[in-house]
Amino acid sequence: MPEQRSVTELVGVYHADGGVLGELRYVLGKVRGTAHCALCDITHSGVRRKAEWDEACRTLSIPVRLVHLNERTDDEIAACTLGTPTVLVRYDDETLLPLLGPDDLELDGSVQRFFAVLQQALDQP
Repeated sequence: MPEQRSVTELVGVYHADGGVLGELRYVLGKVRGTAHCALCDITHSGVRRKAEWDEACRTLSIPVRLVHLNERTDDEIAACTLGTPTVLVRYDDETLLPLLGPDDLELDGSVQRFFAVLQQALDQP
């Protein structure tokens, strides 16, 4: 029977660049209707992070790290095979795989639905 890997980290990748210019481009694009990131909608309300998101992450037994497109490591770039936004899962053997893709994250910004979908994906063999 193969040994089961343990999840050591979840990496949420936004569909936007970080930094002042990246954030400004995204906000302007959102206002104009030319930019969209379902993960941003889940984690943020306006320009502030949702308290509900922070609380849910604190109760999760797996660390969650959020990165922007221009903040990804080479292995994170390579693992973004479903597109962005995405959630990647890192295992104890350092394997990094996509877990949730852009369509999975279209949850109308619901933190509660995100964690339900996340748990369902983690429970699948």
